[in-house]
Order: sequence, then structure tokens, then C-alpha cells
Amino acid sequence: MDSLSVYVLLAFSLLAHQVCWYMIAIIRKRNDVADVAWGLGFVLLSWLAFTLGNGSERALVANTLVTVWGLRLAIHISIRNKGKTEDFRYAQWRKEWKHFVLRSFLQVFFLQGLFLFVIVWPVVWINLITPGDWQWWDVVGIVVWVIGFLFESVGDYQLTQFKKNPAHKGQIITTGLWRYSRHPNYFGEVVQWWGLFLMACSVGGWMTIAGPLLITYLLRYVSGVPMLERKYAGHPAFEEYKRKTSVFIPLPPRS
Repeated sequence: MDSLSVYVLLAFSLLAHQVCWYMIAIIRKRNDVADVAWGLGFVLLSWLAFTLGNGSERALVANTLVTVWGLRLAIHISIRNKGKTEDFRYAQWRKEWKHFVLRSFLQVFFLQGLFLFVIVWPVVWINLITPGDWQWWDVVGIVVWVIGFLFESVGDYQLTQFKKNPAHKGQIITTGLWRYSRHPNYFGEVVQWWGLFLMACSVGGWMTIAGPLLITYLLRYVSGVPMLERKYAGHPAFEEYKRKTSVFIPLPPRS
């Protein structure tokens, strides 16, 4: 099967994945299931590309990294949302949007699929390109991925434990990784995709830089940081935290 046919098959498989989760969202009346579908979509495309590609050791490693990230994120979000109302972002859209059912598919699930297809490109490239010897780019990429994974998973864990304490209700977490970045989990997710991109570079995948650039832009300037910052804007403790703490890249707190 030629590369174009493989990409078309991957695109239709992803579309089917998004439609299935859209139907779940309609039945459950909560669009935040899209956040669970997000990580699982990467796992699906990575292994589908593996079955259609070269089956190299590099592809096996890259897909394993994606699977660890995607499953952890999906499980974390599922546990976080259990027993709670729909995430505030989606709940607000539910109130504001006209033609909600159609717009939910186009602006949440279909658009998410388009972004996912671009972001996963480095991993798909690794799976489809002719395999070569291991390069130092691979080692650096794996190390970068591990750093990003630790930031995201540890940051999520620290936030979860903070929120579990009733004494912290209405407070802002400013300890652990959150002392150095207001969004260490988003920073970690971005870093992981830059690590996978570096692995793709070892087999000539420089053009797949569109993937990490897109996830960086989305989390830093569109759907990640800005939405949460707006949610807490005006909160006295958050404004003080904002004054002292780096918004994204971990840095020592300002005095």
C-alpha cells in the first residue's frame, strides 16, 4: 500500500473514532468525553500505522511512548470527571451555541480530529518511513519525552491530591511543580511531542515539526492555558500567584 493510501485509511479510521465518541457525547449529554477520546485517538492511529508500516524497533518504541501517554491521560481524565458535572468549558458552550448538536460535532470532535491528525504526524512518519540505524536524535528524543511525561503526570497527580483536601477548597495550588509553572502539565504534554519529533528527525522527518508546533500553539494560546487563566481571573490568590509564577515554561518564582 502506497503512503497516500495509508494516510487516507488513517484519516477515515480517525473519523470513525471521532464519530463514535460524538455519539457517546450525545447519549451521555456531556461533550467533555472528547478529552478522553483525545489520548485514545493517538494510540489508535499509532498502532494502525504500525500494522501498515515498517514494524521497526524505533516505531515500536515511539508507539509505546504514545500509548503510555495516551492511556494515562485518558484514565486520569475519566477518574477526574467521574461523578462530576460536565467540564466548565463544554458546559459554557452548551449554553451559548445555537444548533448545538451540529456545532458540537464540527467544532469539538471533527476539529479535534484534524488537530490530532497533524500532531501525530511524527509518529506516523516513524512507522511508515524506511527504518534506519538508531541515531543520537532517538536518544535525545526519548530523554526529552521522559522529562515531559514526568512534568505532565506528576503535575496532574499533585493537583489531584491538592484538590482532594477539603481544606484547599477555593485555594490555588502553588506547591510542587506548580511553584515553577502555572501549567506544568500542559508544558509536559508539549515537551513529549517535541521528543517524539526528535525521534522522527532521525529518519528525515524534519517536516513533521508541524505536529509539535501545533500542540504547542493550541495548549499555550488557544484551548489550554487561556481558558484556565480566564476561569481564575480576578481571584486574589491567583492574581498573586500569576505575578510570581511563570505561565508555562518552569522558572524560579519571581520575588
